[in-house]
Amino acid sequence: MALGQEDLKLISWNIRDFGKSKDTVELEQIAEIVRDADILALQEVVAGYGGAQAVAQLADLLNRKGSKWDYLISNPTESPKYATERYAFLWKTHKIKIRNRGTLLKKLEKVVDREPYLMEFYVEERLITLLNFHSRPFNKNPEAEIRAITQYVLQHLKTPLILAGDFNVDEADKVFDVLKSAGKFPAITNKKTTLKRICEGNYYLNYAIDNIFYSQEIKKRESGVIDFVEKCENLLQARKLSDHLPVYLNFSLNK
Repeated sequence: MALGQEDLKLISWNIRDFGKSKDTVELEQIAEIVRDADILALQEVVAGYGGAQAVAQLADLLNRKGSKWDYLISNPTESPKYATERYAFLWKTHKIKIRNRGTLLKKLEKVVDREPYLMEFYVEERLITLLNFHSRPFNKNPEAEIRAITQYVLQHLKTPLILAGDFNVDEADKVFDVLKSAGKFPAITNKKTTLKRICEGNYYLNYAIDNIFYSQEIKKRESGVIDFVEKCENLLQARKLSDHLPVYLNFSLNK
């Protein structure tokens, strides 16, 4: 679907170990995959210098593809050992404006392993709040984190809202029922977003855990998963970029 003048495209992507394991060729491949976005939300940016450097390199590559991009990187999350990481936002400056540098939600640092990164974007002077989040693994009770974030969202965030990231829980799980009942809808339903290590029966997709939730002030135009693998023989090379596929939401703000 072609985007109208007022439409925006958000891509959310858990890029595994971003800043630790990507060479120049792989960064160029990533830039090609996301170049049509207006806003890019990244999870799993490594906490060390390499993470910030990789985001800057990605922004530079995107700047060479016809639009001016800017970016922000969060501080490292307050996390248990080996769970600390950063988040990043990148955006096209002719469509998106900012007035602050965003913040990690410190109020949640005791109840989640990686506190979400909150950023306020302005589209033609209209405010959209974006939360970028990477939950703990499926076997470490990510549901408790989702309940805590849901409570925070419903109590504190009243503007048009997008919550994007890797939840390590399928959106069909009942833990999301409260969020849905409050008018925060999943952009992706019944679509797997992670990659197996090897193809099984010519099939390489695993779990449906990456998503974008959006509030009722936001009108969904289109959404989906960007499958840059396409066929089994590409799986090994694709996993060098990430073990997750990007998810996207094309949207506009309701009048």
